[in-house]
Amino acid sequence: MARVGDEVSNKQVIFRNYVTGSPKESDMYVTTAAIKLKVPEGSNALLVKNLYLSCDPLMQFFMRDAGGLTGYKFYTPGSPVFGYGVAKVLDSRHPEFEAGDLVWGTTKWEEYSLITETESLIKIHHTDVPLSYYTGILGMPGMTAYAGFYEVGTPKKGEFVFVSAASGAVGQLLGQFAKLEGCYVVGSAGSKEKVDLLKNKLGFDEAFNYKEEHDLNAALKRYFPEGIDVYFEHVGGKMLDAVLLNMRHNGRIAVCGMISQYNLDEHEDLVLPYIREKKIVYVEDIVEGLESGPAALVGLFTGRNFVKQVVVVARE
Repeated sequence: MARVGDEVSNKQVIFRNYVTGSPKESDMYVTTAAIKLKVPEGSNALLVKNLYLSCDPLMQFFMRDAGGLTGYKFYTPGSPVFGYGVAKVLDSRHPEFEAGDLVWGTTKWEEYSLITETESLIKIHHTDVPLSYYTGILGMPGMTAYAGFYEVGTPKKGEFVFVSAASGAVGQLLGQFAKLEGCYVVGSAGSKEKVDLLKNKLGFDEAFNYKEEHDLNAALKRYFPEGIDVYFEHVGGKMLDAVLLNMRHNGRIAVCGMISQYNLDEHEDLVLPYIREKKIVYVEDIVEGLESGPAALVGLFTGRNFVKQVVVVARE
C-alpha cells in the first residue's frame, strides 16, 4: 500500500486537443506519470486519492477552444481532464482539511491529484449513504435540481409538471421532488428503456419517447390536456417550442443548467432523510477504472448511457 511521501505511478486521462462538435473517445487518451504523495512545503494544497469521478454534460463545453472567453477554466491539451469527483485526503497543508478527510468538488481525472485550488472542495460529513452520491444527488446535480425546483419552478400540489431529459442526473430528481409535493408528472426521454425507468422505477405518472413523436405539440396536448404549469427545461429546440404552446396561465419554465454549492446545508437537510427513508430513488450507471472514463463521458452525448454516469477510480 502506498504511503505519504512515496513516489508512485499515477494513471491519468489526458485531453488530446480542442473539440468542435460532440466529443469522441479519441479526444482523450490514458497514460501514466509519476507523482510524489506529499504536499510541497510552503503550499496550502491537498494531495488526494480520487475515488469517484462524475461525467457531466458541461464537460463538453470545457473541451472547446476558449477563443478569448473569460470566467471559465477550459481544458488544456496535454493535461488531465477535470470535473467533479469524490476523493480521500492523503496529505494536507490546508488548515481546513486533514489526512483521512473525504471531500467532493473539482478534481482531475487521475488516480492521485495535488489540488492547489481548494475553493470548490467540500468536506463530506455523512458517510451512511454511498460516497458516489456526492457526484450526483448530494453533489452538483442534486443542488441544481433543488434550486430549480424549490427556488425557480416552485410546483404546488395538484399542478401539472413536465420534465425533459427526465432520466438524467438532474431530471430524475426533479420528477421525484414533484411527486413528493403531490404533482402530476410527465417526463420525456430518448429510448424505450429510459421511458420504462421513469414510469416503473422513478414514479413518474407518464413518460414518452420524444423520438417516436412526429408532432411534439400533439404529444404534449395528449399528456397535458389542461396545459402545463411547470416545465423543467433541459433540451431547448423543438421541445421548448412545443411546450410554449401548452403552458397554462401563470406557468413557470425553469431552465436547468448547473449550479454549485447553492444552499448546500438546506439541500442536504431535505435530501438526506429522503434517501435514508427510501422516498427517493437515485439511479447510477457506474463503470470501473479510469480507462473506462472516456467512453463513459462520450456516452452522455450519444444517448448510449443514461441516469447518472460515474467512473470508479478506487473504492477507498
